Amino acid sequence: MTKENVTSNQITEGVIWRQLLFFFFPIVIGTLFQQLYNTVDAVIVGRFVGKQALASVGGSAAVLSNLIIGFFTGLSAGATVIISQHYGAKNSRSLHESLHTAYAFSIIASIGIAILGWFLTPWLLTVMNTPADVLTDSILYLRIYFLGMIAVLIFNMGSGIMRAIGDSKRPLYYLIVCCLLNIVLDIIMVLVFHLGIAGVAIATIISQAVSALLVTRTLMKGYDLLKLSLDAIRISSPMLRSELRIGFPSGLQSCMYGITNIIIQASVNGFGTDPAAAWAAYGKLDAIFWTVCGAFGIAITTFAGQNYGARRYDRIFKSVRVCLGMSLGICGALLVFLMVFCRPLFHIFTTDINVINIGVYMLRYITPSYIVFVFIEILSGALRGIGDVLVPTLITLGGVCCVRLPWILLFVPRNHELWAILVSYPMSWIATAVLLIIYYFYKKKLISARTNIK
Repeated sequence: MTKENVTSNQITEGVIWRQLLFFFFPIVIGTLFQQLYNTVDAVIVGRFVGKQALASVGGSAAVLSNLIIGFFTGLSAGATVIISQHYGAKNSRSLHESLHTAYAFSIIASIGIAILGWFLTPWLLTVMNTPADVLTDSILYLRIYFLGMIAVLIFNMGSGIMRAIGDSKRPLYYLIVCCLLNIVLDIIMVLVFHLGIAGVAIATIISQAVSALLVTRTLMKGYDLLKLSLDAIRISSPMLRSELRIGFPSGLQSCMYGITNIIIQASVNGFGTDPAAAWAAYGKLDAIFWTVCGAFGIAITTFAGQNYGARRYDRIFKSVRVCLGMSLGICGALLVFLMVFCRPLFHIFTTDINVINIGVYMLRYITPSYIVFVFIEILSGALRGIGDVLVPTLITLGGVCCVRLPWILLFVPRNHELWAILVSYPMSWIATAVLLIIYYFYKKKLISARTNIK
């Protein structure tokens, strides 16, 4: 890939379905490899250490780490939207300021998260009702993970910036290399040095550090219009406010999902180690769906952002229709695959029959409703790309705070069964999707009236 290939912009000019696919596939493959970081950890410890170790890596510790990463990813979405709009408008000065502000913010945030995470981990895991036989290992895994937070945040921010300007291939290449490195290190740490939980955490952090270095080097040398300079990394207050204006609602939205997941994880933990281990493995399997759906969300955000910056409003709405159709088709096929092959897939993580049976029940009960979330992901991604984040965030928070949380806090304690926990997800998704669809068409009507497009 030459520098000119990156700066020639097909997103605002090319055939929409083709460019969406060209952009989507590197993202989804890369995200799948990113998911493999933690999935490989879970497989290795589940197979060679035990179901308690599986619950430690994939249970409460995973939910907490996902909460933090999700919140920061939401915040970084502000930077990627701003950068994609400036890139579409070819504004080099604003690109320079937004890039270096985003990097400075990532460094500062990672230091704060690492310090807080180290000290709060035991309390947080205890509050989540983590089973006693997995608590110590969960604390160890999560504390090591927090120590490497700077690498995690730098990679997420840097790769998001690269995708924002249309380069989704190089983040993919780096993820493949580092995922393979993580697999090798996992095997060495667990099977050769017998470090157990600590070994898989160390392997993950080393791999993330390598990916962060590769992304940073590319931003320093890989592009003409966008170039990172280490001595220019500093925060521009006006630019940070612009990035946070878009990013904070997205981060808050992700955070609310994470908080409800923590509450749900605590409820699942109350059923004992077997359901906790099954939930952990299930979380790795359904990550396939979230990866694909999220990749379409990233793609449509970048398409909407760049076309909005280039004032190609007609392409925004066309790309939403195309992206929604492709996402429904591909995600629907994935859900069928998970429903049919869930039992052998659970065998990858554990040989415990009770854990497998519980996991199969969980997956088949809730997975069909995932298709509703496709509408939430695509429509909110498109609105985010044009800088409209407040109302979609409020709608999403309404689904979480007014539907899911009351159900979990009020109904579940009186009906201590797994189905009562699981049904909270589709209930909130349906409410959110209906309101978001209505708002999207309202917003489309306003823009169409203003710009005389159909």
